Amino acid sequence: MVCTTYKIELGWTRGIRSRLVGGKDAMHEPRLVIDCLVAACTSALAIVVLRRFAVSLGLVDHPDQRKQHIGDVPLVGGLAIFMGVAAGAATHGQFQEFEMVLLVTAAVLVLLGALDDRFDLSVRDRLLIQTIVILTVVASTGVYIHTLGTIFGHQVTLGWIGVPLTVIAVIGLVNAFNMMDGIDGLAGSLELVSIAAIILFADPTPLHGVIALLAVLAAASLPYLVANQGFMGGKIFLGDAGSMLIGYLLAWALIGMSQIPQTQLSPVNVLWCVALPVFDTFAVMYRRMRQGRSPFKPDRGHIHHILLGAGLGPRATLAVLIAVATGLALIGAFISSAAHSAGTNLTTFCVAMGAYVVTVTHVWLRQEARQHGASDPQRDADANAVSSDAGGESDPRELAGQGREFVVEASDETEAYGSARRSSRR
Repeated sequence: MVCTTYKIELGWTRGIRSRLVGGKDAMHEPRLVIDCLVAACTSALAIVVLRRFAVSLGLVDHPDQRKQHIGDVPLVGGLAIFMGVAAGAATHGQFQEFEMVLLVTAAVLVLLGALDDRFDLSVRDRLLIQTIVILTVVASTGVYIHTLGTIFGHQVTLGWIGVPLTVIAVIGLVNAFNMMDGIDGLAGSLELVSIAAIILFADPTPLHGVIALLAVLAAASLPYLVANQGFMGGKIFLGDAGSMLIGYLLAWALIGMSQIPQTQLSPVNVLWCVALPVFDTFAVMYRRMRQGRSPFKPDRGHIHHILLGAGLGPRATLAVLIAVATGLALIGAFISSAAHSAGTNLTTFCVAMGAYVVTVTHVWLRQEARQHGASDPQRDADANAVSSDAGGESDPRELAGQGREFVVEASDETEAYGSARRSSRR
């Protein structure tokens, strides 16, 4: 019985490996350059075309109390990136079953994201469709988180529990990138950092299979980053379609590569590749639950909001967060190579995440206390003065003025945040 199970597992692993690394007909790097150029050019052309039809399609982000960008901004970045990825993949023409299934299911999620940008779908509907899409990949390819590797000398095999864990992991990373899409260029830049980290950890030679797909994704994202900064005419936003696409492809690339022994990307190394989005998601959810609120209720407590509140501009905030994400990946690579222990690596990651959560939560609470502490005494003094002058009865005009002042001060959007924006609903 043991021998039979071993043979089945070995054959299953070989099948997964062939789907992930492309087999004997793996492409050469010069061909990848052509594929990436096609992806980038297609994405740039799609941006130009889709920008003109954004209003008629209803894919426009309108400024409101929470979104302080100037004017209506097209939400077509994600659609343009996917068109670039599809064109690059078609040019490549050598992707295996795993990558092809990812592309087909990613198209479904991009459509879901576009519909959410247009009609503001319910959380339940989005989660249901995302779950169905993920289970489709598992059923079609057999790829899922079936092991966490060897931790402290023990092989951690998950069995059937790996399937729901895979669903949670993919949905979690999709929403982590959605939440990080709060200032211009952040989600796209973190995507590039994650792809670079994957290549750093996995050290793939040659570049093929899922790595080639990530390279095409990176190339297709470059025109969006340029347009998002306003260097290609009017500014565009990523939208839910884009954040879903980025998080989805990164999640499956990490899962697929971490489940085969032929890469150096262990299941623990995966965490370092997307450390900053994971850290910030846990920090935000911890703080919200600590305050007795739903962990999914949106607020302005993400790391980019905190840095903006500390006085940094949007560009400086972007640079700092890129540096932090890069630094975390390099720390993970150093620990992985120096310790040669998945247990030590995992412990270091958890300690780092705990330190991040505590520090960011503390800084955010201090900012909130400072903001309310500076405004509340003045409002109290004004209220007392009105009450005293009116003999205990408030002047309606004065109270109305105070009410307007309170709305402005209580708003999450301040002058420091004026140039920041949220391109996706969270």
